[in-house]
Amino acid sequence: MDRDQVAEILSEIGVLLELQGENPFKTRAYSNAARALDVLTEPLPKLVAEGRLGEVKGIGEGLQKKIVELVTTGRLVYHEELKASLPPGLLEMLQIPGLGPKKVKALHDKLRLTTIEALEKACQAGQVADLDGFGDKTQAKILEGIDFRRKYASRHLLSAGLVVAEPILDLLREHPAVIRCGTAGSLRRHKEVIGDIDFLVSSRAPLEVINAFTSLPGILSISAQGDTKASVVLAGGIQADLRVVSDGEFPFALAYFTGSKEHNIVMRQRAIQRGLRLNEYGLFRSTEETRDPALRLPCHTEEEIFAALDLDYIPPELREDHGEFLAAEKGGLPRLVDWTELKGSLHNHSQWSDGLGSLEDIADYMEDLGCQYWAITDHSKSSHVANGLDAARLRKQIGEIRVLNQRFADEGRDFRLLCGSEVDILTDGRLDFDDDLLAELDVVVASIHQGFSANEAEMTRRLVKAAENPFVHMLGHPTGRLLLQREAYKVD
Repeated sequence: MDRDQVAEILSEIGVLLELQGENPFKTRAYSNAARALDVLTEPLPKLVAEGRLGEVKGIGEGLQKKIVELVTTGRLVYHEELKASLPPGLLEMLQIPGLGPKKVKALHDKLRLTTIEALEKACQAGQVADLDGFGDKTQAKILEGIDFRRKYASRHLLSAGLVVAEPILDLLREHPAVIRCGTAGSLRRHKEVIGDIDFLVSSRAPLEVINAFTSLPGILSISAQGDTKASVVLAGGIQADLRVVSDGEFPFALAYFTGSKEHNIVMRQRAIQRGLRLNEYGLFRSTEETRDPALRLPCHTEEEIFAALDLDYIPPELREDHGEFLAAEKGGLPRLVDWTELKGSLHNHSQWSDGLGSLEDIADYMEDLGCQYWAITDHSKSSHVANGLDAARLRKQIGEIRVLNQRFADEGRDFRLLCGSEVDILTDGRLDFDDDLLAELDVVVASIHQGFSANEAEMTRRLVKAAENPFVHMLGHPTGRLLLQREAYKVD
């Protein structure tokens, strides 16, 4: 197991212990150990192999043994037994916004609830509101959270989709029976939230590709398997579909399965207007639906398909029917920004608060990526959970950043760190630091981190008051929304 996998299991053990009612010192030891692994500057397996795990601060002898077991065997008997001792539904309840281990434990102890379905029924019957520490508002929020989770149960973050899709795509490219391959659908359009993952392959031996795909590592289960199509479930519960087509059909299938429904309707209409017929099998010289390759226009790439319909090539990210056709007709499509053009970022955390990297490590890494600057905007003191900085710590950080920047200048390096803060907007709209301190910073990001339940007028006043401060450059996450986790708070 690698560092991230081990840290994830240690964090889960801490949660499981809290659900069991263990003392907070024991539960905190596991979360602290997970955090210690997150900031390692050396590979975890190397530390284990060299017997140097004891050098890592916050990891005692007992935890060392467990980490060694995870790294060397890929499993931890203690974790498995602990997980088996609790109803699996308790961990699922933790996915409901606003429910932490203490509340889930109380629900289990007092109402013997072990599933989300049972929790929903208890809320609807008013039983949860009667419990100490809950009440009507909490009960209503739990019901909202259950509805929210159900609504987005089959949705996933783009980042999660890319993590599981890219290694599979690399393995498909290496297969001798694969001619061309790629992803399609919402993943290829880089939607922030995706559904399933679509893989597309061209091959003369589709069955070989299907069999290879369903045998790949990381596949949890096979939902369907045919001669040219297979559906599987990947890590994280993401469904993935593979379609295998002939190489002549590949560009048409890629275009068809990439565009949104609305985009594809317009594409088909444009074909009909030109006496053609477009579908996933080709662009045909026919007014009738067909798959006859003799009638198919010889388009070898997507670019040629768009050209045949009198359009500039429309990048996947723009295929939503949001004005791209008019722009493509007139040669007015925007040039999309490429990640290599990134010069820097103005909202980032370091290990001074809840980030993972040291100031110097962040600077070195971002400079290697080709950036010219990178702002350090750690949390302010009111964000206790995120280890927010008070005024003294922030001034110390400013001093260290200035020393680093001077060293970079002396070494002739064209890179600098910017001093900043993600400063909390308090309930009355004031900021967490005085203006005198804010004036010393290069970048000030003002954010709301508590009081999300206030009404629209109050939330709007807080944001407006913060934005009026002359030292504030931008608002952080101005609606408080967390994709697939939390709805936006009320704000005008």
